[in-house]
Amino acid sequence: MTQVNKFNFYIYKIIAVGKSNILSRYTNDKFNPSHEITIGCEFMAKNLTIKNRNIRIQIWDTAGQEAFRSITRTYYKSSTCAFIVYDISDKKTFDNIITWLNECRDMCYKDILICLIGNKCDLEGKRAVSYEEGKNFAEENDLLFFETSAKDGTNIQECFNESATILVDKIENGQLKLDTANNGIKIGTFPNEQENGEQKPKKKTCC
Repeated sequence: MTQVNKFNFYIYKIIAVGKSNILSRYTNDKFNPSHEITIGCEFMAKNLTIKNRNIRIQIWDTAGQEAFRSITRTYYKSSTCAFIVYDISDKKTFDNIITWLNECRDMCYKDILICLIGNKCDLEGKRAVSYEEGKNFAEENDLLFFETSAKDGTNIQECFNESATILVDKIENGQLKLDTANNGIKIGTFPNEQENGEQKPKKKTCC
């Protein structure tokens, strides 16, 4: 087993499709109701500690629009976890999940952990996708499932922390090998940021 001391950390590469506000809430605890559409890809990062292991989560927030699909596919490779997000008040976004799921499984690491997120659970009165629909789809396709609200913060920390915990467990029990290429897991040394700090989003428009 690889030993990791306080000066080392696991790097997780996460690909996200859907809602930039979820990532902004997680990394900066901010919500922008007029957030601009992602063009290409944005990068965010955050450090945390799970089970006494130092973790650095690198999040690549990809554009969900068809016009940017050829660009965002580049970022699927070498991801260890994927977040697929739909809007519980918009049935069309839920219907599109299968397309994104197939792309992830075709282009990402074969054992990638995928988390399905139904966002905007604060809009209960405008709900178009029931909790049961989302949960059933997740169970049928072996996905983690959360309903979240980027607006009020519901389950934002939980979905990231549970995903990170599952990945730690997979490393510790040998399911994820640190010397395997393209599985999105690396060992690194903490950068100059504070251990629980975060990195501001960086916009990228191509690979």
